[in-house]
Amino acid sequence: LWPWLLASSGLSALVQLVTLPFFPDSPSYLLIQKGNEEAGRKAIRKLWGEGDHQAEIDDIMKEKAAMTSTKTLRVLEVIKERSLRWQLYILITVMTTLQLCGINAIYFYSFEVFHTAKFEEYLIPYVSLGVGLCECLSSILCSTLIDRFGRKVLLWGGYTLMCSVLALLTMTLSLQHQFFWMHYFSVILIFLFVIFYGTGP
Repeated sequence: LWPWLLASSGLSALVQLVTLPFFPDSPSYLLIQKGNEEAGRKAIRKLWGEGDHQAEIDDIMKEKAAMTSTKTLRVLEVIKERSLRWQLYILITVMTTLQLCGINAIYFYSFEVFHTAKFEEYLIPYVSLGVGLCECLSSILCSTLIDRFGRKVLLWGGYTLMCSVLALLTMTLSLQHQFFWMHYFSVILIFLFVIFYGTGP
């Protein structure tokens, strides 16, 4: 079954490959990058139907004017630029915490936790698949939550809940040989961690 599951990802790539030639070019790309106003208008009509779309074209042209007046910075110039210092710090912090938040360790050790929880050997791959499905669904949920609560709230909330779950998971794994039900609690915590990871960071 696993070879088929891995191969199934190629199906979506094949669908995109076949349908891509029938999609219109981006109006922004045609107007800003190519400077082809006629092709841009044609793409807009294809996307949004017939009608007066001059307001949208004016917005794209304003964006083009703003881009031409903005200087493109090199990497070293971005690092040296004082006005961008805080944005750079925030970006580095978010990306570092994302890499070190523990999600890779959870995926790596989840098989062992499921095995210790006395799951049947043939069921463990399906439980692991459920963990991945939880991350996928929580990421979809995040796209609706981010508009309502904002990125900052989701980041703080996600990391706070993930830290709490990791602390509890450390405790349950330490006590799993003393209490038989701790194994199942560890499994629940793994699912919760993945859900908080998907909806937060």
